Amino acid sequence: MNEDAHGDVRLTAWVRGRVQQVGFRWFTRENALGIGGLSGFALNLDDGRVQVVAEGPRENCHRLLEWLRSDDTPGRVDGVTEIWGTARGGYDTFVIR
Repeated sequence: MNEDAHGDVRLTAWVRGRVQQVGFRWFTRENALGIGGLSGFALNLDDGRVQVVAEGPRENCHRLLEWLRSDDTPGRVDGVTEIWGTARGGYDTFVIR
């Protein structure tokens, strides 16, 4: 895994299921801010999925990914696909797009 000097990573996750028009992005933002140390965004895609990009400490990104896969999310998550990479920066906080 590529990690910078701070140990920050970039998680990109695509969430499938009934995840639009159910407050999914708002709750994702709340959870990211609650976990702390994360920046990035949650974005509705045209195909019905939600894309989540989070940068920060690997442990914090894992916590967000675990939440995305849990039964605590709004709507219904049928699956989450994720890729890991090096944090690129450029995000001040976690936002809804």
